[in-house]
Amino acid sequence: MTLAEKLLAKKAGKKSVKPGEYLLLDVDVALANDITAPIAIENFKKYGGKKVFSPERIVLVPDHFVPNKDIKSAMQVKLLRDFAKKQGIKNFFEVGRMGIEHVILPDLGLVKSGDLIVGADSHTCTYGALGAFSTGVGSTDIAGVMLIGKTWLKVPESIKIELTGEFREFVTAKDLILKLISILGVNGATYKAIEFSGPAVENIGMDGRFTISNMAIEAGGKTGLFPVDEITIEYERERGLVVEPLYPDQNAKYSKTLSIDLTALEPQVAYPFLPSNCKDITEAEKEKLKIDQVVIGSCTNGRMEDLRLAAKILENQKVNPDVRCLIIPGSQQILKQALKEGLIDIFLEAECAVSTPTCGPCLGGHMGVLAKGEIAVSTTNRNFVGRMGHPESKVFLASPAVAAASAIKGYIADPRRL
Repeated sequence: MTLAEKLLAKKAGKKSVKPGEYLLLDVDVALANDITAPIAIENFKKYGGKKVFSPERIVLVPDHFVPNKDIKSAMQVKLLRDFAKKQGIKNFFEVGRMGIEHVILPDLGLVKSGDLIVGADSHTCTYGALGAFSTGVGSTDIAGVMLIGKTWLKVPESIKIELTGEFREFVTAKDLILKLISILGVNGATYKAIEFSGPAVENIGMDGRFTISNMAIEAGGKTGLFPVDEITIEYERERGLVVEPLYPDQNAKYSKTLSIDLTALEPQVAYPFLPSNCKDITEAEKEKLKIDQVVIGSCTNGRMEDLRLAAKILENQKVNPDVRCLIIPGSQQILKQALKEGLIDIFLEAECAVSTPTCGPCLGGHMGVLAKGEIAVSTTNRNFVGRMGHPESKVFLASPAVAAASAIKGYIADPRRL
């Protein structure tokens, strides 16, 4: 069996499962945020819900419009807060305790290898990096899970990605996933699991794996899975979790197999208005495309590895006076560690603005909304029309290295040529 099939078979208590099979499964963790949870709560009550199936297995993270940007967003969060108190949900992460949902759940050990995790957010596929079957669902689906603790899933086919080689300097996991999305297209993995394997998997740390799994949905993927190897086991051990190794079978059947050599990979830039619309940085830099804003953060690239890389480039440099550069750590703990390592000093000396953890600018929510005609380079995961503000603004997706270099130069720039 593939990794996806093994995970779902174990949850179903079956010896094996096959693609296309429907399963009714117990959910280990159900997640919602300040945009999606209010709808789920409304439907939970509409369906006659009085008590959630398990307060310990529900996680509520207001992270999209927080700190509250207006009265409406404040009311949304109040609804979550009141519901959490009434239901005894302890895993409610308010401002000050909070972080971006897909950063804090693994960091706090709330999700682990082998779990079935569903979240009312499309980037819930992030936890596939741990070897968990993790996927986004609708708010009404979460309402159903709140009631009975179960969800329906169809066993997906899997696409195998064999990785070889090693990343060169300033080439990252973000560049790998952008390249893969450009190969597959935004619909190329629809309702399929994307499984990463090959000798180069061991060259990708957990922060990089989270970045890659996070964007599996941008190719239509149901989830993005890494094996549970020594890297994963050590990460979970540090959080007091004991998990077993998990790999696909040698003779597992895949719908497609692709090979990518990390050594041959260049930094990537995804042009508007699709994450698949990628160019190598060598080509992109020739255009000297002037930019107005840079965002380094999000559930894709707001982790320590990302901040360290950005700081390495921004140290002893200044952000171009025509550019606003926003640095958004993914959690309070990451912010604290960045302070301890002196990264925040580097960012402030470079004249960046450092924010409390938030999804804010990624979805054009607040703290970085683009005006008409403005152009941003962002380490986020989507660059659709109007994604970060005005429908006539443009977003170019890139790694923290490319984003930091572009902030200095004032145009999309190659970090290897600074």
